[in-house]
This record gives sequence, structure tokens and C-alpha cells, in this order.
Amino acid sequence: MPRLSELPNIGPELEKQLMAVGINTPEELREVGSCEAWLRILRQDPSACMMRLSALEGAIQGVRWHHLDAPTKASLKEFYYKHKSTK
Repeated sequence: MPRLSELPNIGPELEKQLMAVGINTPEELREVGSCEAWLRILRQDPSACMMRLSALEGAIQGVRWHHLDAPTKASLKEFYYKHKSTK
């Protein structure tokens, strides 16, 4: 079974955080989506940042987070500020 850390952007610490919120495989991450995965992490770690959200989306797309296209980055940024400001 593939490990989360085999995806781009997912190091040991982010893998631990994902597993702590019930996301244990790349397939589960794809099913849940980056935004929901980030929200789950945010509930446990208020320091969850925009880069972490971007890293999750990049992992799902199979690219480094800085290679996400501009519309995706804009959408993630809007989502981040909407949800981060409520914490």
C-alpha cells in the first residue's frame, strides 16, 4: 500500500498529521480533498498555514505546491482566508 509520504509535498510530519485525522493513504487524501484534510488538521493544529493547504492540493495533483496553476492557488487562498479568520 502506498504511503502518504510518497506523494509530493508530504513529509513525515504532515504524514503524521494526516494520519492523526483519519487520512492514512493517498487514496483517502484524494477522496477527502485538500480543503477538508486541511480543516481537519486545523482543528488539531491552529498553526496550519496556507503552505500546508497548498502542499495537500499539490500532493493530490502529484506536483510540488509551487507548480499549482494560478486559478487553483487563488481558490485555495480564498478558502484559507475564509476559514482561518474564523479561528
